[in-house]
Amino acid sequence: MDYPNDQAPGAPVRSGIPEHGRVPKYYAVKARIAGLLEELGEGGVIPTERDLAERYDVARETVRQAVRELVLEGRLRRQGRGTVVAGPKLAQPLSLASYTEGVRRQGRTPGRTLVTLDRFPCPEPLAAETGLTRGEPVWHLERVLLADDERVGLESTYVAVARVPRLDADFDPDSSFYAYLRDQGIAFGDADERVETVLATPREALLIGTPPALPMLLIHRVSRDTAGRPLERVRSLYRGDRFSFTAHLRG
Repeated sequence: MDYPNDQAPGAPVRSGIPEHGRVPKYYAVKARIAGLLEELGEGGVIPTERDLAERYDVARETVRQAVRELVLEGRLRRQGRGTVVAGPKLAQPLSLASYTEGVRRQGRTPGRTLVTLDRFPCPEPLAAETGLTRGEPVWHLERVLLADDERVGLESTYVAVARVPRLDADFDPDSSFYAYLRDQGIAFGDADERVETVLATPREALLIGTPPALPMLLIHRVSRDTAGRPLERVRSLYRGDRFSFTAHLRG
């Protein structure tokens, strides 16, 4: 197979077109619209569905499917009654850095909106997963994640009340929880993470402001301090159209 000279190394080989050259009509239209995005640039408004159908001599449903996939991939986004070219995805490192640090490194402004902060006895499943004692008081901190005031994720953090007894009084919900822990003299030692793709529940979609069918990236993290004691259990849900994740591996 001849390798195209203009093939970007991170792009699908042959632009996803099989060797026999036959592709669904919507995919061919999608490829042409994708080329148009580079001309328009970030924030540029794409032509209407009707105009695109006339330009490419296809049915409006064909254009609709092509645009829908580009929205799901995060290359387009809905804005009011139109559709515009989306900016680059946020590249969040898979490390013991906070969400705040990762977003700031990309020149964006991080933020959070508090959904709930409550305490309850540690249930058995949480105790088994983290090493906490069943029945001991734990905090549950749930916040919507923001980047430049755009809702991009939802985060639930579980931590023992004994580790941060004044969390409800001293902590600013719009700030970095990891910075707060460092201010309390608590240092991270290590963590286990698991990443998977899911669809948001109706409640999650409502809080993040997305359709329930939008794919999400879900990260589960269980972290410990430098002494190996359980520290936090986090469930972070990120919009699949606005996030990618990076990791540095060393042999």
